[in-house]
Formats: sequence, C-alpha cells, structure tokens
Amino acid sequence: MVNTSVSPTRQISKIEAIKEKSNFLREPLATELLEETTHFTENAVQILKFHGSYQQDNRDNRVKGQEKDYQMMLRTRNPGGFVPPELYLTLDRLSDEYGNHTLRVTTRQGFQVHGILKKNLKAAVSAIVKNMGSTLGACGDLNRNVMAPPAPFKNRPEYQYTWEYADKIADLLRPQTEAYYEIWLDGEKFLSVEESPEVVAARQCNTNKAIFAGKEEPIYGEHYMPRKFKCSVTVPGDNSIDVYTHDVSLVVMTDNKGTLQGFNILVGGGMGRTHNKEETFARIADPIGYVAKEDVYDVLKAIVATQRDYGDRVQRRHARMKYLINDWGVEKFRAKVEEYFGKSLYPFKTLPKWKYKDFLGWNEQGDGQLFLGISIENGRVKDEGNLRLKTALRRITEQFSLPMRLTANHNVILYEIEPSHQEAIEKILQDCGVITNPQEIDDLTRYSIACPALPTCGLAITESERVLPGIIERIKTVLSKLDMASEKIVIRMTGCPNGCARPYMAELGFVGSAPNTYQIWLGGSPNQTNLAEPYLQKLLDKDIEKFLEPLFVYFKQEKIEQESFGQFCRRVGFESLREFSKTYKPIKPRRIRKNQHRVSISDEMFVQLKAVSETDKRPMNQIVHEALETYFSQEKS
Repeated sequence: MVNTSVSPTRQISKIEAIKEKSNFLREPLATELLEETTHFTENAVQILKFHGSYQQDNRDNRVKGQEKDYQMMLRTRNPGGFVPPELYLTLDRLSDEYGNHTLRVTTRQGFQVHGILKKNLKAAVSAIVKNMGSTLGACGDLNRNVMAPPAPFKNRPEYQYTWEYADKIADLLRPQTEAYYEIWLDGEKFLSVEESPEVVAARQCNTNKAIFAGKEEPIYGEHYMPRKFKCSVTVPGDNSIDVYTHDVSLVVMTDNKGTLQGFNILVGGGMGRTHNKEETFARIADPIGYVAKEDVYDVLKAIVATQRDYGDRVQRRHARMKYLINDWGVEKFRAKVEEYFGKSLYPFKTLPKWKYKDFLGWNEQGDGQLFLGISIENGRVKDEGNLRLKTALRRITEQFSLPMRLTANHNVILYEIEPSHQEAIEKILQDCGVITNPQEIDDLTRYSIACPALPTCGLAITESERVLPGIIERIKTVLSKLDMASEKIVIRMTGCPNGCARPYMAELGFVGSAPNTYQIWLGGSPNQTNLAEPYLQKLLDKDIEKFLEPLFVYFKQEKIEQESFGQFCRRVGFESLREFSKTYKPIKPRRIRKNQHRVSISDEMFVQLKAVSETDKRPMNQIVHEALETYFSQEKS
C-alpha cells in the first residue's frame, strides 16, 4: 500500500504545488499579512482559505481604472451549528466594527462576516478565537464544518450523540499544524482547541498506514485533501441537514434504551458542478455499511485516506470524493476503505423514511426548558426597515446569555430558555418586527434557500440572495392567480453552479448561468431525498411567470393526493411537462362584470375576514371565494 498523498512522479495541479510549498499552511500568508497592502497575492489567497477566509471584492463598488474594492469574508467553524453567547456578541460587534453591519448564516451551520479589510483581519480572527470560536478549516481542501441536527432535545439521547460526535469528528479531522495560532494569535492557544483523550488517541492510531505517523499533519499529509471534504451526523429519519449531500454522513444507531451502538455510513454526496462540463455533476450519497461505535474514528480515517491517496489531484473539477466513487463504483470504494480500516464493514441497517424538519417556533427541550426557532430569510442577520433582527438577537443574547444553534436552512435556534423568560423574549422580537409563529411565515419563503452571490462572491454569475425574495413574491402571485396559494414548494437559488444552497435537491432550483439568467432544475422532493434534474438551460428572469404558469396548471390538474410539485414533475416526466407547456394557453385575469351583484357581510364578520387576510397574506376576495367553493362542494356531496 502506498502511503503518500501525492506520488513524486505524479503530475499535480498548481494549487497542489502551492500547498506543498506552504510549510503546512504558513507561507506566503504569514509574510503577506504583515505587508501594508490592500490584498493578498493569489498564492496567499489559496492558503488563506484553510484559515477560514476568502478574499473577495465588492463588484457594486468597482470603478473603471481603479483598484478593486478588496475585502475579506470570514467564516466560522461551528460543529453542529453551536454558537455560545460570548461568540455571538463578538461576531455581532465585529460585523459593525470591521464588516458590512450584517451577519450571514451559512447552509453549513456557520456564520460569515463580510466586508473585513485586510488590515483588520488578524484582529477579527483573534477576537473570534478568544471568545470560544474558530475559523480554522472553515474553507480550503480539508474537512469543513461538521453538521448535525440543531434541535436541543435533552430527553432524546440520539440527538445528544449527534452533537457529541460532530464535535469529536471536527476535532479528529482538524488540521494539526501550528500555523493558525502562530499567524493569528502569535502562538497562543485557547480553550477552543482542547480535545477529548479518545480523539487524540484515535488520531495517532495508525491502522494499516492510514496516517503519516510522526508527521505534523498525521491524517492529511503536506498536500491535505484533493478538494473540500464535508461530513454530517444525524439521527434516523431527521433530514434537517440534507443527509445525501455530504462526502460522509453518519447516522446514529441506538438500542431500545437509547444507548449508542454504532453508525450507519453514507458516502459520496456533493453538489458542486460546472456549466457545460458534463464530467462534473451533482451526486447523492450511497450507503456503504455500518460500524460499531468504538470503530467509528478508524473508519472515518480510512475514508479520508482513500480520498486523500486516490482522489484526483490533477483536475480540480474532478477532485471531489463523489467522482472517485463514481469512477470506481461503490464496491471498489468500500473494499479500499476496508483495506485501510483493517476489517469489513457490517451491512447497512434499515432506516425509517427521511423527513425535513426546521424546528421553528417555540418548543420544549424535554428538560423543562424551551427553545425557539427563528426563520431568517436567506440567512441574512441585519436591521432593515421595520425588521431589526440583528438588534433583537443582540438584546436577547446580552440579557439572557443564551446559546444558539444555526441550521442547515440558515435559520437560528435559541435554547436553554427559562419558561419565565419566554414573554420577555417574545416582546423583544415583536418590538423588532421578528415573527416567531411559523404559521405566519409564507411557506415559499420558509422552505427556500439562497446563496449570497453578488456582489461579493467571486464565483457568482448572477444574483441570488438579493433577488430571491422578489422572485418568490412573483411566484406567489402566479399561484394565487391559479387558486393554488396554499401550495408548498421547496425553492433554492444559487448565483453559480457550485451549489452552495443545494439547489439540486430542490423541487424548483434556480442555478445562475448568465446575468439575469438561470438554469432550472425540477424533481427534487420536500424531504430532500432525491436529486433534481436540469429541465431548462437558460431562463431569463423576466420570463419566470410565463415559464411557471403552465407547469403549475398541469400540476393542479393532474396531481394525485398528497403529491408535491417536485414529486409530480418526477412522476409525469419532463417530456410531458414540455408537451403541456407547448400547447398551453395562458389564463386571462378574471374580469368583474359591472352588473355583478354585490354581497354584504356584517361589520363583525368583515373585521374577522380582514384579520385572516392579513395573517395569511391573502386577498379577502380569495378567502371568500375558497370558502364558497368549499360550501358548494359540500352541498353537492
């Protein structure tokens, strides 16, 4: 067995060479950080990613003939989405002192701070680490943030196990180089790097040469991973973390008493792809087996070693583990993992059906305390107009010192709430215009996700976060016109094909393909259990209504009971969708005849009708129309 991440005779990419020459993620970053420049060179930028930051420029501020508006995006590492109160207050302060006055919840349960200048980057990273946070490994070619369900159920041990193992896996696969602490904290370490003894022992255990014994990076080696590597831990049936989209997903398996026995393992998920490059594609994970709890670290190292040693280091577009599994097949991949592991995996255990959960609203933890899930549209924590979410979260954290968990749908869960504090917390949120009742949130908005895209993401082809709210309003108008306002559709949008908002699992996915233009994906499920497929290569923003109306009409006419839009598209097939759309004649808006009789209602009934209209965000005449339709259908039956 060859125990080397890159063979001396093997051709490597430019970035592989940069990593090799970096002295374990130190240079040229450390030198350039001390220089009084506005930005880093390309080589330093590649190393900066491992430390949790991307160099960007604000395209809204570009001026011809002038230097780009360089700024840094800083991303935190929060296994299981955990954010202690002192860290949140620090991030809130940094976003105002050094950033653009907003925070962004990511779809991997971390925070991003945008707009930091190069000269302020060290102060920002240092403050995060000193307040129980970290940015190490939040970006770059190594294990990213480990995800887990955010629900703080204290009376359900399986949920507690996901938090425990998200932390331990994050520590196991954390880079061991001292570069992070040398560069950002002048060599000083803090509480955030303390690890459990079992993790330390597991990292050094050299089963079948899965590690580089005695080296500075025993698991990664000097070249780290071929590309980013993503892990998650969840419980059977809980798909709050998009279980099929990760390189590795572990499913906690307990006995009847709630005692941990082991883990089901899925491998090979990944969303990134490139337009017009058919060799790149989104893929969902495959089950490969089950492992007892005492062997989980060795199996993880074996999976990492397989991708480390056999993943493509020449073509970065082909470097994710999903491509290795696709090229080899699941059986060959499992055999290689078992070779590193030193024994066979057990058969994959039967699981219940997966269900998406967002845990919004007020809930009981199971120990007498409460938790509150707050919906954050597109994950942007900000103060804008009547909605002052940033102010609300700061006031609550300052007053009650609550921990929070970030979710995969870029929402926030506050927990460990004393029941006696519920009313005060509710008042702060209401005063700041924050909705806490999930029934008052429009379903299209509630289940949607968008990536940040323009103006800061360097990969963005077109808009995403800034335009999705308006597009959702337009979709709602089409649905209302068709008397379909109650439909729930999972909508996800990205400004490029890299898939950060996981649009390829959506029922309706928008993927940026040109300015104001999107590739359309259809056929995902509400519970994110199957991959959508590309339906249309280029849809101009202005044509969204014209495109969607025939699809919605066909869905309304032919759907079966309890069938979602995505499931319908998959069942009837794209050929039928196209054929119906081709022959469809647009529905003309209803005209009210001048001599049409008016119907009066009592003042008391009008007040009730108006209140329902405002709560449901639907026109009063639509509510009356639906009520009459229901009444007449009951009369006929």
